[in-house]
Parts: sequence; structure tokens; C-alpha cells
Amino acid sequence: MSKGTINVSVENIFPLIKKFLYSDHEIFLRELISNATDATLKLKHLANIGEANDVAYGNPKIEVKIDKENKTLHIIDEGIGMTKDEVEKYINQIAFSGAEEFIEKYKDKDGGDTGIIGHFGLGFYSSFMVADKVEIITKSFKDEPAAHWVCDGSPNFTLEDADKDVRGTEIILHISEDETEFLEEGRIRELLVKYNKFMPIPIKFGMKTETLPKPEDAKEDDPAPTKEVENIINNPNPAWTKQPVDLEEEDYKGFYRELYPMQFEEPLFHIHLNVDYPFNLTGILYFPKMTNDMNIQKDKIQLYQNQVFVTDNVEGIVPEFLTMLRGVIDSPDIPLNVSRSYLQADGAVKKISSYITRKVADKLKTLFNDNREDFEQKWNDIKVVIEYGMLTEDKFFDKAQKFALYPTVDGNYFTFEELQEKIKDNQTDKDDKLVVLYASNKDEQHSYIQDAKDKGYEVLMLDSPIISHLLQKLESSKENISFVRVDSEPVENLIKKDEEQISKLSDEEKETLKTFLTETVPSEKFTVQLEAMDSKANPFVITEPEFMRRMKEMQQTGGGGMFGMGNMPEMYNLIVNTNHELVSEILNTKTKKKKERLVNQALDLAKLSKNLLKGEDMTAFIKRSYEMIK
Repeated sequence: MSKGTINVSVENIFPLIKKFLYSDHEIFLRELISNATDATLKLKHLANIGEANDVAYGNPKIEVKIDKENKTLHIIDEGIGMTKDEVEKYINQIAFSGAEEFIEKYKDKDGGDTGIIGHFGLGFYSSFMVADKVEIITKSFKDEPAAHWVCDGSPNFTLEDADKDVRGTEIILHISEDETEFLEEGRIRELLVKYNKFMPIPIKFGMKTETLPKPEDAKEDDPAPTKEVENIINNPNPAWTKQPVDLEEEDYKGFYRELYPMQFEEPLFHIHLNVDYPFNLTGILYFPKMTNDMNIQKDKIQLYQNQVFVTDNVEGIVPEFLTMLRGVIDSPDIPLNVSRSYLQADGAVKKISSYITRKVADKLKTLFNDNREDFEQKWNDIKVVIEYGMLTEDKFFDKAQKFALYPTVDGNYFTFEELQEKIKDNQTDKDDKLVVLYASNKDEQHSYIQDAKDKGYEVLMLDSPIISHLLQKLESSKENISFVRVDSEPVENLIKKDEEQISKLSDEEKETLKTFLTETVPSEKFTVQLEAMDSKANPFVITEPEFMRRMKEMQQTGGGGMFGMGNMPEMYNLIVNTNHELVSEILNTKTKKKKERLVNQALDLAKLSKNLLKGEDMTAFIKRSYEMIK
């Protein structure tokens, strides 16, 4: 038996490991199983290239066992193993360049993921976060004696020959008193499923009972036979590791259910990522049905590195607008720190992000071209992602011109190019600007929509939470285009033509009318404007100016807008049609009380059509209406 001191230059490496990674101490199991997987795959590689001809690779597995009585956790592999010399090289001489500088830099820092283990080759030593003592019993695939290494968490170790005949390595963790959760079967199963669900080598964790088919001569009430089988907790060959040509639609749906067992709705469609140059990346992204709440849907994409789970926070790799999707991305080329949990920004990540954006855009264009009717039916379920992408990614914005849809209130769908062609004759104003009308709520803006349709105008239905931001971008990127919501102006003013209405009222009458209306109508909420409109148009119309309303919406949804505008009180324009006979009656009525009743009734009707009549105002309106029809 030999003894020695682990060559790390400093004696407090083990307390540092415990301190700095304590917040993420569960990752020890991921690291040890990753090492076991690497050892197994290395053996396979050597066998494939003829450097281990006398070794039968077979069907190796990794086993995880709990021994509660002895308070130990065992990780056993059938991989390449190590000789005593290799234990000295790979375990005792930690790949730890600049140890003193590292300690000096981090010794006063608080705990957290600070970049220790993976960066410095310390994956195995994460076991000391949860164990007082660690043993390694290992036998190399070479014809050499097995080795037994023991360390109690200090720089001192022992290394001796071991009585082990089977190739591979067994790690034995003597779990610390304050880490006994890692002796619980449920806790270990949770970690195995979380981090190792798709590892490429089968992982055995105990046994399970499997029900067998009944024999043909069995009676109906005879119990089905059972047998004990190995409990393999992972799927070593998940769908993303296969070629798209080898998968059917049901395979993709089945993998989705495997990823999200509590998600009962099927995905709308998928995108299979598979590239090996200039970087290596595989994965499958799914479009689920979307809601207008963009926040609750994030962090559903899982990031893997060589089939080892890393994180479900993929911002930086996946463009932000695609973080609302679901699925898996796996890449060995994404630079990660020690705990494999945080990205380091670099050129490779940016290239990967650009590739994913392009791949998604190409897939959407293909789906649109291949089956437009189906794409239109799914539009409301995917539009938030596409519109967000158009807003935040210029390259995606350009590609989306071929498949982004603009639905109308009547359920028709147009690309922007098709829409321009459809409305250019009727919706171009006197300044040769194309005016695109839209609504955001079909019920609340119904009367405004109907007025626009009566004039032959096409009205879009645009109701996503970021639509105000997107409209700004569309207007700035396209020439002579203006988006106007149907309730921002009276219908006559939505698209200004050359012809102008002449008012029936004289300037003096208009001044008298405006003075009375300003005194009667609540000035803190309404700005009174007199307009000469068609005599058949409504006498009072409430509008929200497009610019002010849009800026307020942009401020409320983040970004854009003017400072503080999101907190401004609601203000509306009250447009009074000077050519309507009711307005003339209000002007000519001698009794002040009756004039006020007419104004209040007309104002409430306008508020009702704008969905603004509520509470006490609604009660007063109903009472007044009954009194007026007595």
C-alpha cells in the first residue's frame, strides 16, 4: 500500500469545493455519472479502432446503489477503468494550473457557482461536497492489477492493490451526516431523472416488477405473472440523437410526451436541428399552443451537453423570442463553466443562435408554402413567437415577410404583400399613404369596426401584447405605410381623402356649442372636438388618438414610449358631429336641464359603444333612459 499527498499546492482545496459549490451540491451525481459515461464510451472507441481487440465491449451499463446501513452511495461502471499509475496521474495530480492564484482570487468570495469544477478538471472532486470519505475501486481493461484509492477529504490518500476481477470503476461515497438526503431513494431518483434521463449509457437504479402476458391456458381471474427486471431510468437513444429520416411524426410526439409528461396538449409542429459544421448542435424544438402571456411560457427548452442535462435557462444560445418554445438543444461546443450551468458569451454561441433563428424561419416558410390552410389555422397559436421575433431579430423580420400573416376581423389571412394589393385602391389617403386599419378587441370595438366595413375598408385583427411595438417597426421599415386603430378617429377621418364635409353650424353656433359642452362634459377625461361629418354618422364619437394610445401601450409592455406615459390617466377625444340633427337640437334647446340630459345621454351612448360605461355611470344611464321613454 502506498500513501501520499494530493498535488494541489494548497491544503484547503476541499473546504473550498464545499464552500463554493454548496448552493449547487447536487451536481456531484451528474459529474460522477458523466465520468462513468465517458469511461464507457472511451472503451467503445478503443474497441472500434482496434486498440482493445481482446476486450468484449458487450452491453455495458452504469449502476447506482444506495447502502443505507453503511451510509454509502455507489456509482459503478463497466468502462475503461484505471491502473494504479493512471489513478496517480488522473486523481492525485489534479489538473489545477495556478492553484495559488485561484485561491487568492476566490478565498474571500461568498458561495455560489464560481467556475471551479469543470474548468479545472475537478468533476470527480465534487463528490467531497457530500461525502466525508471517498473510495475508488478500479480495474483497467489492460491486464494489470486493480487499484483501491481512499481519501478522507484531506490532501492525504492511500492507494493499494484491490481484489477486483471485473473491468470498470466503482466510486463509493461515505455520505456526510448533514447530507443524508443523498441516501434517500426518492432524492437520488429525482437527480437521475433530472440530469441523466437521456445519457447514452443505460443507468440501472434498483429493480422493478414487470407484468408478463398471461399464458394461453390461464383462467380469467388468474393474476398475471410478474418478474423482477433491472430498473433502467434513462433513455439512451432519445429522438434528437437520431436522423430525421429515421423518425416518424409519432416518434416526435412521443418524445414530446417524454419531455413533458404533465403536458396534455400535443405540439403544433416541430423543428429538428442537426448540424456538425462549423459547430456541433442537435436538438428538437416544438411549437406549443401559445397564449398572449409571454412570461409564463419561458424556460421550457432543456440544454444538454453530450446528453447530460445542463440547464433550462437557454437565453444566449436560443434567441429570446424562441425561449417560449419547448424541446431540447444539445451541443458539446457551447462553453460552460465548472457546474455546466452558465454560458460564457463568445463567438460560437452567437453563431449557434443565428443558426437556430435561420432554421426556425426556414421551417416556418416551408410549413406556410406546403400547407397554407393548416398554417392559417395555427396562426393564433404561434403568432406571439413570430411577432416577437420580427420585433427583436432583424434577420428573422426579413425572412418573416414571406410567412407572417395579417388576419382580418372576418377571418381572412393575408401576407403583407397580399394585404397591400388588396387595400391600396380604397385605403390610400390624399397624401398617397397606405392606411392599414386594425382592431384589438372585436367586441369592444364592434361599432367602430362596423363603421369602417360599411365604407368598404378592410380591418385587421391585431391583438398580441406587443403589437404596438411591432407596428412601430413595420411603419419605420416600409414606405408610406400607417397603421391606425379603428377607434382612434371617426370613420370619416381614419383615411383622409380630398373631399371635406361642410358644417351646418356657423362659427358662432359652434363656439356656443363647444362652450356648453366643455362645461357639461368631464374635462378631466374628455377633450371636446367639433367635426363636420356625414349627417348619418353618430352625433357623439369617443376616440383614442393613435399616437398617444400606442405610446402608452408600449410603455406598459416595456420599452418604447415616453417617460411616465404608462402611468398617465386615460384621456379620450369626444368628437361631436356638427351635422347631426341631435347636435342641432342640443344647440337650440332653451332649457339648460334638458340640454344637459341630451348631452349626458348622447355621451353615455358613445361611452357604451366604447365599452367605457360602467358602475354609477351605467346605473344613471339606465335610469335616465327609462325616464326619457315614459
